[in-house]
Amino acid sequence: MPSTSAKHRKPTRTPASQRRGEATSRHRRNRRLLTPVRLATVAGTAFALGVGAAAAANALPTNPSPATASRLDGLSTRAQGAGPQGATAHANDLRLAQAVAEAGLNVPSVPKSKDADKRAKQKIRRPKPKQPAPPVYLNPLRAIAGLIPERVDMGADFGGSGPIYAIGNAVITNAMTTANWPGGGWVTYQLTSGPAAGLQVFVAEDVTPTVQVGEHVTSSTVVAHMYAGSAGIETGWAMPDGSSAESQLAVAGGISGGGPFPTAIGLNFDALLQVLGVPAAPNFAGSGYGVVPSNYPTDWAGALGHK
Repeated sequence: MPSTSAKHRKPTRTPASQRRGEATSRHRRNRRLLTPVRLATVAGTAFALGVGAAAAANALPTNPSPATASRLDGLSTRAQGAGPQGATAHANDLRLAQAVAEAGLNVPSVPKSKDADKRAKQKIRRPKPKQPAPPVYLNPLRAIAGLIPERVDMGADFGGSGPIYAIGNAVITNAMTTANWPGGGWVTYQLTSGPAAGLQVFVAEDVTPTVQVGEHVTSSTVVAHMYAGSAGIETGWAMPDGSSAESQLAVAGGISGGGPFPTAIGLNFDALLQVLGVPAAPNFAGSGYGVVPSNYPTDWAGALGHK
């Protein structure tokens, strides 16, 4: 048989035991070359374990491979912004991490400290939205059944039945079941907060008082019950002493029950009620008689922040 030429001969197979040895050697060499990301991870763990720079230097091989040295140099330069001391400590930690990895050691993970968890929670903590301030005044006729706006005279007249609330924080100055008004009931209270603080409000005619003189009330307090009588009710600004309607004073025009109507001070009170949600009186658009004293606000929407 002709002999096979040298160039067509199959190469001699390497014994299996030698191949396994070479594979193991290659495998070990590959494990020694860590990627920069893995180096940084191990370095952070070594730093958390509290290993000092002197121990890092002692643990290093005397002649690290060129690839290892290149990776260490690249990672160490990242610490230059922290100053000379920070850069040295960072580089030593990285070299220690490389030495640990080349030795084939497993570095245990370190749990997060309580301070780290606290800082993480503080980062995601959001301020609670502020709750809007409660309104200064509320609609005093909000619970009246079948509320019917009637005319403005010395105050504002309404029909219907049900509880009547105070407009806002106040002190009761009068509470009578009989008075010189149709129907007989009479309640006055002096407001103690808001733009009308110091002014007096009257509720009269077909009402039954539910409060007593000297009582402190709020916008959630029922001051009288309105019943379905022949007169309806009237509510408006009262004199400073709470004895009658403000319109009867000379400073407001001296207008009593005989008119002319609507009074300017009555229209002023009806304007306040409208800002609070009460329907306007049929004669609200008319010109008012008399004068609105200077101590009464005239722009209720602006005064109460409803613009």
